[in-house]
Amino acid sequence: MLPDFVLRILLLVLGYLYPAFECFKIVESNRGDNEQLRFWCQYWIIVAILTAFERIGDIFVSWLPLYSELKLSFVIYLWNSNTKGTTYVYETLLKPFVRGHETEIDQRFSELAARSGDLIKNYVQNAADKGQSMFLEIMQFIMVPSSRKTKSNQKMDPLKRAEAVFGPDPIFTGGGDQARRTDDGRSRLRRSSK
Repeated sequence: MLPDFVLRILLLVLGYLYPAFECFKIVESNRGDNEQLRFWCQYWIIVAILTAFERIGDIFVSWLPLYSELKLSFVIYLWNSNTKGTTYVYETLLKPFVRGHETEIDQRFSELAARSGDLIKNYVQNAADKGQSMFLEIMQFIMVPSSRKTKSNQKMDPLKRAEAVFGPDPIFTGGGDQARRTDDGRSRLRRSSK
């Protein structure tokens, strides 16, 4: 068994780079070899479908022994000129299935495209609304600095601040001991005489 990273590199090279290079040679050649072009188009259709289902399927079957090796072998089987695996898989499995369900598949893709458009439109609208409200908050923060500075820079008597936050203290209202600030800035208790 080969290490996983080696298998991934081999799969990229043999499953994507080599077939892409072969397609490039066919497309750029001056000869109009439609059979070769058809073969590579069929290969890429199969690989695209496998890649799409692989994301879900790997969760369930990747734990099998030699799974990565089998996947690599299948990709080589597809493009190898001796096996003609692409032609076999395409003509016997894929083509009959897609032909039988073509209208349903087409309809599902149309629905998916419409839903995706609506979803993107909603996300863009929500992002614009949040961006606009954030922009307005920032502008308000920038435009009204004088009121923040004067309130934060003013030193408020701790007793007045507590009274402003919590309301008047019931013990100190109506007599009893009351705190009073002296000239040196310390609070002292004073007995009220009744």
